[in-house]
Amino acid sequence: MANKLISEMGLPTSIANIFAARNVTTAKEALSLTEFELMELLDVGMARVTSALAHISEIVSPPAQTALSLMEQRIQNEYMAGHLPTRLKGLDEALGGGIPFGVLTELVGPPGIGKTQFCLKLSLLASLPACYGGLDGHVIYIDAESKFSSRRMIEIGSMSFPEIFHMEGMAKEMAGRILVLRPTSLSEFTESLQQIKISLLQHHVKLLVIDSMAALVTGEYDQGPTRQHSLGWHISFMKSIAEFSRIPIVVTNQVRSQSHEKTSHFFFQVQSRDETVDGPTRFDSHLVAALGIHWAHAVTIRLVLEAKAGQRFLNVAKSPISPPLAFPFDITSSGISLLNDEGIEMKGPQINTIHCQGHNDIINFDDKRLR
Repeated sequence: MANKLISEMGLPTSIANIFAARNVTTAKEALSLTEFELMELLDVGMARVTSALAHISEIVSPPAQTALSLMEQRIQNEYMAGHLPTRLKGLDEALGGGIPFGVLTELVGPPGIGKTQFCLKLSLLASLPACYGGLDGHVIYIDAESKFSSRRMIEIGSMSFPEIFHMEGMAKEMAGRILVLRPTSLSEFTESLQQIKISLLQHHVKLLVIDSMAALVTGEYDQGPTRQHSLGWHISFMKSIAEFSRIPIVVTNQVRSQSHEKTSHFFFQVQSRDETVDGPTRFDSHLVAALGIHWAHAVTIRLVLEAKAGQRFLNVAKSPISPPLAFPFDITSSGISLLNDEGIEMKGPQINTIHCQGHNDIINFDDKRLR
């Protein structure tokens, strides 16, 4: 609007001609001068200058909006942008429909908590036919830690969508829609990013999963400026891919120790000072997401998976549309399942602190624990 021509603003012809004669043709040029400078330049009185500037300002200034109109506009934009439903009712409601398109969504938590299980389920949902509520697309899955399991993915699919996976050839077709890449270093990942960007358009890709970014970065650099510079470049590139292709990008992240003693502990565990318990020693943990504050600001959605007193929780720790909420969950043969769709609101330090208390098992299949 600043470059809008003064001749198109409906000023009285006499003053508009004076602006043109003095080579002041745009709103930006007129508004960058003071009233006294314009009086001298245009050789007119203060009243005419003030009236002209008020008219120009009114034309080019953005209109004021109410909080209600902004909320309605945002809801409309999010609806148009789209979501990948997780089929976890409480979580989808909190996120406005599921994992949003066009932004980075992070899954962070300790090893074995269920991050890869979640990614496998999302991959299936993105590749499901549209008539079954999926995105009917392909998935690029960056498996940096070699945790992707085709067998487990098909098991999740068979248990979650038996009417689809029991059809002849459907399991093979669904598996064929998921392209798995296994870069062994950040350098290899960097080299493949441009090809990934091309593949997003050529192969009707509807989801990009990176499991895990922390594994790629940690294996390449130690802490320091070099690592942060490299991470910053990758953040910018991934955000540009999300915005360019309008697909959800899900990235898993690891945790690091932040104990009261500021020392490293095996499996990030430190004994709680606030408890005296008879019998076996109980452990609490003081964990935070890896990769630092720059990364934390880059992700739009942060979902934290943690365990407290043996119960897993999926926490909405960061979202532009949801308060911090915690959902208890379990992992079964069909993947992650919420135990309660009513989230528990979190407050204070618990929003950013990640627990790993009593988390010994990996998967619970029909009450059978696998260690």
